[in-house]
Amino acid sequence: MSDSTTPQHRIGSGFGARSTADDVLAGIDLTGRLALVTGGYSGIGVETTRALAKAGARVVVPARRVGAAREGLAGIDGVEVGELDLGDLDSVRAFAERFLASGRNLDIVIDSAGIMACPETRVGPGWEAQFATNHLGHFALVNRLWPAIEAGGARVVSVSSTGHHASPIRWDDVHWRDGYDKWEAYGQAKTANVLFAVELDRLGRERGVRAFSLHPGGILTPLQRHLPKQEMVERGWIDEDGNLLHPEAFKTPQQGAATQVWAATSPQLDGRGGVYLEDCEIAEPAPADGSRVGVKEWATDPEQATRLWALFAELTGVDAFAA
Repeated sequence: MSDSTTPQHRIGSGFGARSTADDVLAGIDLTGRLALVTGGYSGIGVETTRALAKAGARVVVPARRVGAAREGLAGIDGVEVGELDLGDLDSVRAFAERFLASGRNLDIVIDSAGIMACPETRVGPGWEAQFATNHLGHFALVNRLWPAIEAGGARVVSVSSTGHHASPIRWDDVHWRDGYDKWEAYGQAKTANVLFAVELDRLGRERGVRAFSLHPGGILTPLQRHLPKQEMVERGWIDEDGNLLHPEAFKTPQQGAATQVWAATSPQLDGRGGVYLEDCEIAEPAPADGSRVGVKEWATDPEQATRLWALFAELTGVDAFAA
């Protein structure tokens, strides 16, 4: 995709890396809107939930650990918790069936849950855990919830990462049967998040559904739980005492939540979709110098997006758009 044809160009939102979720919601009334936020009870997820609820939305937070979710969300009005394990397709189906039985429509879906750089782990039928949890579970969830998403004309937000720069889709070995590398596996899962939004937007736009993906920014949250302290020291994130070495390089959780909240609610994005965002802006294509800014071409290639959707549908047995 060349620069002359890509929609991946800044629009002058007026926001930036230090904007918070509350900043981007200023003046926006979400009363009567229903949002679903996976991972919405810790890290940037809980700040996303808090900001949406403060703006008037009711927020459904699916969680594998229901008790921990309720504890993390204590004191936030307008929130409900439902049981969901994204690594278990039966759990995804059961959650979606319960939700659809409630007869409600969805206005916002934010796929924010994720794991990062975990040791080699297999879930379900032997799937690599990061690919399965970060993306296959979300793919199945969105497709199973499609009747409510379509009826609500929802925005679907797929939380990716600059980590997508680490790996394209490994078409010959998506589940890392050989030579597992935790960072490249994370990168592939994050590339999948972007490609998913590209294809969902193509499929859903004529039905009033738009999709976005994004990099929330660097934030130290429970997402780092699989990283040994020494590895974070070696990466220059923290010192031996656990203190941030370069605080200016990291966002607060409230700042980290801003881009996904902007994606889900901003009128500046009306009529747009299928694009990757960062710092509350549409990102530019990644430069050729290897710096980890912008979006890689392999993550926005529409042919790869269509191919990956077909693979997801085959692996999960779910496709809301199947003829």
